[in-house]
Amino acid sequence: MTAVLPTRLRLPALGISLTATTLATIANNVVNVPLPEITGDFGVPLPSGVLAVTAFVLVLAATIPLAGWVGDRFGRRRVLTAALTLMTAGLLGAALAPTFAVLVACRAVQGLACAAVPATVMGTLANGRAGAMGAWAAANGIGQAAGPPLGGLVSELLGWRAIFWLLAAVTALAAAGTGFLLPAGTPKRDPLHWPGALLLTTGAALVMLAPQIPAGWAAAVLGAVFLTVFVLVSNRSSHPLVAPKTLAEPRFLRSAFAVFAQMFCLGAVLVAVPLYVTGSLGYSTGLTGLIVFALPASLAVSAPLVGLLSDRTSPRRLLRAGLLALACVMVGVGAYLQASGQSLVVLAMLGVLTGAGIALVQTTSATGATRSPAGRAGAALGLFNLVRFAGSAFGAAWVAASYPDGVLLFGGCAVVALCGLGLSFAGPDPALR
Repeated sequence: MTAVLPTRLRLPALGISLTATTLATIANNVVNVPLPEITGDFGVPLPSGVLAVTAFVLVLAATIPLAGWVGDRFGRRRVLTAALTLMTAGLLGAALAPTFAVLVACRAVQGLACAAVPATVMGTLANGRAGAMGAWAAANGIGQAAGPPLGGLVSELLGWRAIFWLLAAVTALAAAGTGFLLPAGTPKRDPLHWPGALLLTTGAALVMLAPQIPAGWAAAVLGAVFLTVFVLVSNRSSHPLVAPKTLAEPRFLRSAFAVFAQMFCLGAVLVAVPLYVTGSLGYSTGLTGLIVFALPASLAVSAPLVGLLSDRTSPRRLLRAGLLALACVMVGVGAYLQASGQSLVVLAMLGVLTGAGIALVQTTSATGATRSPAGRAGAALGLFNLVRFAGSAFGAAWVAASYPDGVLLFGGCAVVALCGLGLSFAGPDPALR
């Protein structure tokens, strides 16, 4: 069980935890804007260059549950310090990469390192007030907001390799600070259930790969088979990686589906709106970035406020309000794009509303997951974050399948949000404490 942090360590631990979260989020999306420059330098086609993005995401998502167990087994401070150190090595390797293949390998190393961050940070903050989860959600929003423009700006001024040099320096400082500022905690001595770990990691990798490849349905089906066998094998183990019955507990289940729905909508908006602004409206990528920036900026501002509200009212009610708001905003975005709306101000306002809805769901779903019985296990918190990343991947894939039909695209997003809203009524409404 997560220990309550001593008062004198709460702010330093919160600060280093949020720094690690922000750095991991930035590392995820910092190459998105300078990707054409990177592929041009190495002489590879842009479609192949996307591997520099997907290698990070696939390794991150597939190993998150196992990284959560590692955090429990060896102690969160030790594991987070090691993860940030490994991330520094991956960033330095990317900065020095002589070939594109080496760059992709280093991006995979970065993804592996960042896999340890969500579960260890959520586990560290689990016994704090909901405001801590609001700060965690805000850190994610800041990373999402800062990554693309930071990558573009640094690449334009100093070249794309400077992005990795800069992040490596900051990450190395964060790794050093973690060893001093984060409490050591008490490692658990539970043995690793290797069959479950292999089945879950393979199944998760296949499910995450499905939206990225032409025959994705086959990967999704095979991944579902692996995950089904994982459940069956884990039910027979005395020391499973994650106990399936705890995942079926209503609070964890509705939190996981809510965060999937929220990230599905977010992934769709972050892909479809830039396509519309640059393609249909013909604006520059720089101006498009400013318009899209309204969404994560709104998320970063709203999330701490949601955390404070969660300490004063039912988080479940805020979760429902966020899912309902997202469904309504998705209908509005779809109708505006379908009507060929021209106003960038309206698009920015829709981004602000989307960000506020995302904050309502992400903060409260993270609070619900950490306070559920499953939230006591790092592997379960890793699985929660796997679901979060899967939502974003499937939302982006839904854009590829339905764009430019705005009604179909964002109507589908609204349906997913409403499904999450419906599931939020499952099970009892436990007390805040």
